[in-house]
Amino acid sequence: MKLLNVEDVSVSFGGLKAVQGVSLELEQGTLGALIGPNGAGKTTFFSIISGFVKPDLGRVELAGQDITSLSPYARAAAGLTRTFQIVQPFAAQTVGENVAVGAHLHCASRKEALSRAREVTSQVGLSGIFDQKAGELTVAGRKRLELARALATRPKLLLLDEVLAGLNPQEIQDMLPVIQRICDSGVSVLMIEHVMQAVMSLAQYVWVLSQGQLISKGLPHEVTQDPSVIEAYLGQGTAQKLKRFAQKETT
Repeated sequence: MKLLNVEDVSVSFGGLKAVQGVSLELEQGTLGALIGPNGAGKTTFFSIISGFVKPDLGRVELAGQDITSLSPYARAAAGLTRTFQIVQPFAAQTVGENVAVGAHLHCASRKEALSRAREVTSQVGLSGIFDQKAGELTVAGRKRLELARALATRPKLLLLDEVLAGLNPQEIQDMLPVIQRICDSGVSVLMIEHVMQAVMSLAQYVWVLSQGQLISKGLPHEVTQDPSVIEAYLGQGTAQKLKRFAQKETT
């Protein structure tokens, strides 16, 4: 079943064409990745999907429903939730209270919201610090808290915006199974990510943006060998240089 359908969305800020005619379809149960160099338009594209930026053209559908004109709150209520690159928890509140804020989208009482928060914090590995102040968390702890706050809204589709940014290699390794378990639990995931280790080990399908345009899509190993992707990341002419180098190595 097609869960997310984005059709030819475009948006400009003044003379800057941030996103140009980008389309994307994500099947239910899929863990997909959106990659591309810095400034490619990835976060703007996420903001269009989640309702924080209104597209000049195009439409966004969730489970067959046109949500293009819905507010971020209404999209969250419909099952589409996102995280943000810069995590900003309520520092003076506890981990549990932070997560309960998201749970209140569907939980009327504080008791019910806190119960949901306990379930979610356990899911992301934060159950041992449920009563700790959020302002005392490490970067890795804050990233997990951001995940938990989003999961507390009971999403059908979760957009993860560089959830691994700022983590060291061991913390990244520890986070990968957490993301995989979220998808295994029935939540579809679309992630923006620069950590290629995560893209290659988690993503079932990859889309590549460059200068606001979709330049490639496919399986992870296919996309990483696409000359247009190599050049977008490493510069014009790089693909040919790598090809010539590989030919020399085999002769």
